Amino acid sequence: MEALSDLNTFAKILTDKGYNGYFHTQGAYAGKLKDSISDYLESCQKGADSLPKQDLLVTGYLQWSGDDKPRVECSMWVKYLNGKFSLDRMEVARKDGFGQLLKKSELTGLSIISAPKAAEAIAMVNEEQKQKPEKSPKRFKL
Repeated sequence: MEALSDLNTFAKILTDKGYNGYFHTQGAYAGKLKDSISDYLESCQKGADSLPKQDLLVTGYLQWSGDDKPRVECSMWVKYLNGKFSLDRMEVARKDGFGQLLKKSELTGLSIISAPKAAEAIAMVNEEQKQKPEKSPKRFKL
């Protein structure tokens, strides 16, 4: 039960930070963050999957507007040791409608508490709004 309560705490903190979309754990097991990780661990217990030697890879979209629109993807490397979960590093990438990388930001040495909110992570890779130069009023020329 300790692993479950730790998973609940881990998922609640990240969900409260805005990571409330759908994720994949190890490239499968789609669902909300807690459901995706717990489905993967359940599959490992049944022998259908095996726990990785390294971290769990949890991926999802932070911003999605459609297949042909730019999107923001998030990859989190989650350490799972003795029923405890901790966030190791995170990669946030903005890609165009064709999947080409536009901008990427990698955060290392993270903890679940120091992880940025989802809106802050999106802002790290979004292009700054380009300000339009103000049009000067039309003047008479001599």
